[in-house]
Amino acid sequence: MMNLLHWRLLVAVADASNISRAAETTGMTQSGASQAITQLESSLGFAVFVRERRHIGVTALGEQVIEHARIMLSQLSAIRVLADESRGLKGGRIRLASFPSVTSTLLPGLLRNFRRLHPGMEVVVLEGTDEEVEEWLAADTVELGVVMNPAPGRADVILGQDAWVAVMPASAPHIGQSGANGITLQELADQPFVLATGGCVVNGKSLMEQSGFHLSDVRVKVRDWISACMLVREGMGCRAGAGISPASGTSRPVSDAGHPASAP
Repeated sequence: MMNLLHWRLLVAVADASNISRAAETTGMTQSGASQAITQLESSLGFAVFVRERRHIGVTALGEQVIEHARIMLSQLSAIRVLADESRGLKGGRIRLASFPSVTSTLLPGLLRNFRRLHPGMEVVVLEGTDEEVEEWLAADTVELGVVMNPAPGRADVILGQDAWVAVMPASAPHIGQSGANGITLQELADQPFVLATGGCVVNGKSLMEQSGFHLSDVRVKVRDWISACMLVREGMGCRAGAGISPASGTSRPVSDAGHPASAP
């Protein structure tokens, strides 16, 4: 059965002459996009595209189909604009603040869906540290902010939850081996630490302090979590965060920590 995603993909492939780029535009994998095109052509009963050596061409019938698809998508967009206007959402700008790890992972898909549903709305993304996002929210500099562990009473929507994970240099495999369930905060507190100011400093320190511990050996502070993970891999220290990829070092769950939530 054909759906809107098929038609958006169809137009994207025609515009890009390339399945990989079209898949990226529509938020699909290349294999998923190829399968969707095959299904669409099978449903239509004729080929829309011609697979050539360096690019994707369009058949004569395909040109007509794509033209109708463009009109259909344009009319759908007009209907959504009309619906937005009826709810007082005509045009306008929304300022959204976030910290780097969320900006690079969680937000792209959400923003892509929002823009498809509300094409008349502009979203401006500001990136900062946890402290900066909180300050921008308090000063009404932004309408929305992604924070970890939002304060009680704030109008929030939970975007997701991650368990605390500790990432350690591969050269220090002995850390945390005393417990079968992972590493403890007490074991972490005595280790050299790398802190990332976006999504780590406020919550990492408060996690320790709430449990009665203190980070006594902070070796390096960097702005983003990717740099922090690279420094961990080079043996500069450990770091703790929510859902960190173990590819950056030896990863173990923090057994006595809670589950921080990211929420606007």
